[in-house]
Amino acid sequence: MDDLTEISAMVAAAGVLVGVIYYILDIRNQAKKRQTDLTMRMYTSWVSEEMTKPFLKVWNLEFTDYNDFKKKYGTYLSDNPENAALLSVINSFTIVGLLLQKKLVDPEILSHLPVSMTWNKVKPIVEGVRRETNDQNWYEEFEYLYNEVKKREQKLQQSKA
Repeated sequence: MDDLTEISAMVAAAGVLVGVIYYILDIRNQAKKRQTDLTMRMYTSWVSEEMTKPFLKVWNLEFTDYNDFKKKYGTYLSDNPENAALLSVINSFTIVGLLLQKKLVDPEILSHLPVSMTWNKVKPIVEGVRRETNDQNWYEEFEYLYNEVKKREQKLQQSKA
């Protein structure tokens, strides 16, 4: 009778262990699914006409520094299509940077976005607004995103060498 009780306890313990392992695997799977869903939504948004137009407008802005930008396009809060596009693009990258900070998006996926090109284009504006407003945190999530993408690019280059 004791053998039957011991076997029953061992089977019950094994069942609990199998259930815990299944639960852990299911949680991991759900996290991957959520991350994949977020990535797909993000990419769908990025390739839409709604986002492509502001990106093209920003990439085609011509200025040498923040003062030149202000002369040609007004302050970053001026009501014109160039500034609306600028804020749309910067805000988009800021949100992605925040998602990266919170570890909600895979950094490898972000290396396929035009982060460096866009940051290099808008950096003089961001730095100018930071000086003008005395707010060194203005769009810091975008800068964080840029720095993380650059680190990743450098690691990839080192591993290839």
